[in-house]
This record gives sequence, C-alpha cells and structure tokens, in this order.
Amino acid sequence: MFNSTSDVVDGLGKQQYIASNEIGTVLYLAERLGKPVLAEGPAGVGKTELAKAWAASTGRELIRLQCYEGLDETKALYEWEYAKQMLYTQLLRDKLQNLLVGTETLGQAADKIANEEEVFFSQRFLLPRPLLKAVLSEKPVALLIDEIDRTDAEFEAFLLEVLSDFQVTVPEIGTLTARNQPLVLLTSNNTRELSEALKRRCVYLFIDYPTAEAELRVVRLKVPDLAPALAKQAVDFVQRLRRLDLKKSPSVSETLDWAKALVLLNAKNLDKETLDNTLTLLLKHEADVQRARATLQRDDGSPRRRGPQDPDSGTSFDGNIRPLKRI
Repeated sequence: MFNSTSDVVDGLGKQQYIASNEIGTVLYLAERLGKPVLAEGPAGVGKTELAKAWAASTGRELIRLQCYEGLDETKALYEWEYAKQMLYTQLLRDKLQNLLVGTETLGQAADKIANEEEVFFSQRFLLPRPLLKAVLSEKPVALLIDEIDRTDAEFEAFLLEVLSDFQVTVPEIGTLTARNQPLVLLTSNNTRELSEALKRRCVYLFIDYPTAEAELRVVRLKVPDLAPALAKQAVDFVQRLRRLDLKKSPSVSETLDWAKALVLLNAKNLDKETLDNTLTLLLKHEADVQRARATLQRDDGSPRRRGPQDPDSGTSFDGNIRPLKRI
C-alpha cells in the first residue's frame, strides 16, 4: 500500500506511466478508502494503461473484464462446468444407483437425487469468470472493468453489489465475499451517461488529453529512439490537430504509434511528404484526413493572400490554423 500521493506517482513512473498529481491523489485515496476508481475521458488517453501500471506498481495480478453490449452475468461472473458435471455423473454411476435402491416411483428417485444436488452445484463445478476470479483470489489482485459504458444499464446495476460490498451472489451456493479486497478501476469513454448509483460507489477521475509538455514526456519515455527535436515537432503537430473540429482526435496511443513510425521511416523532420504519407496513423476517418490536409495546405508557409472561400467559415483563408466551427 502506498504511503502518499507522491509514492503513487513514483510507483506508476517506474512502470513507465507518467501520472499527474491528481491521478496520484485519486489512486492513493481510493486505496485508503477502499473504493473503486471510475476513470472517464476520451478513448486512448491511457485509462487502461493506468490500470495495468497500478496493478504492476502494487505487485498485484491484473484481472480484466472487457465490457461490450450484451455482456451478461454468466460471461462476467461464472458458468457451471456442465461437461465436468456429466463426467462426474458417469464416474459415480454405481454410487447413484445404490442411492436409488429402495425407491419405487420417479418422484421418490428425484427427491433422493435432489438431496445430493449440492454435490454437483458447488464451487467444484464452478467456472469463475473475471469478477468471481477477483473475489475468490487467494492473493490481492487488481480488477479492471474496461469500458463499462458499453454495457447495458441492467449489467451496470448488477455490478453495484461487487463495487459496494466486494461480494457476489451465486443462487445455488450463496454469497461469496472477497478474501482480499481487490483494487478496482472502471473505465468509461463517455459513450453514455452512467448511473448515479455506480458513480456514488466510486472515486471519480477524469483523464483528458495531455498537455504538450506531458505528452512530450510520454513520447520521450516510450519512443526513446525518436530525436528530441522531431519528438517535439510531432507532439506540437498532434496538439494542433486536436484543436481542429475532428470526428475523432488522435489519442496518446496513436501519437506513440506515429512516433514509432517516424523512427521506422528514419524521418529527419516533419516535411510535407512525411506528414501526408503518415497522417492516417493519427486520423482514422477520411473526413478528418481531408480536413487536416486542407488545414496543412493553408499553413504551408506560402505568402498569405486572399484566396478561395473557406468551406467552413465562408471567409478567405489567411494561412493560420484555427479551430474549425462544428458543423
């Protein structure tokens, strides 16, 4: 357990995760208060990586539940191992026949077998999924519930017992309480509003796109082969792209992919050809690519003059990049 906020920041730093003091404070308090962390923010800003770094910095195994539409309890909590139950039934056939000796009707036989149901519906035949694994783990673990906003409201409600009491209920067995309370981090990309009940059980953290300085530190740390001057150029360019009105702004992970690509291409600087050929590593929608290229053309250093009408503003181009108006 960390002793201070700075300990958290240092611990995450050793896992190559550059954390702000706010992140360090939230994780420190969540650990001390015994509450899950709900991390919201745009996709690709490092929420999942935070969970990995948090787990590694505390020496815990990371158990991950990837959420999706239609996820239900059986996929998240447990399933019964029917094949194993059938195998045991075959192996215990003689015992079962002895058990039924003396019964004369189907009802009497069924009652006899029903008395032994707990043998076949016990933890022996339980196949734990991520949530149950975290609860039953003999060692302290970290649980990542990734992209909770992709699930249905019903599943979100089902999670409340786990998030508040760190326990789950299996109807055939009863309530199982965590042997070691896990560190829990939920991520959300804000695709839908989460319930107040879920938020109330968590310590809230919003992770936005990093500042230029922070992003440069990430790039220098993760892609050390990229020349410092080129790294700064790349980060400045990404920051400028994010000021445009794009359908999907480049994430930190895409910045890193682009930086690695620049190393592979042995790029010396961000000339027009390099930008044009690698822009799709940052932007994944054709409309965004076209808009960025149009902006680059306006910012190519050519003498400023009154030109054709800007399709977005209806004004003349002046060669300066500025945020475009949302359509």
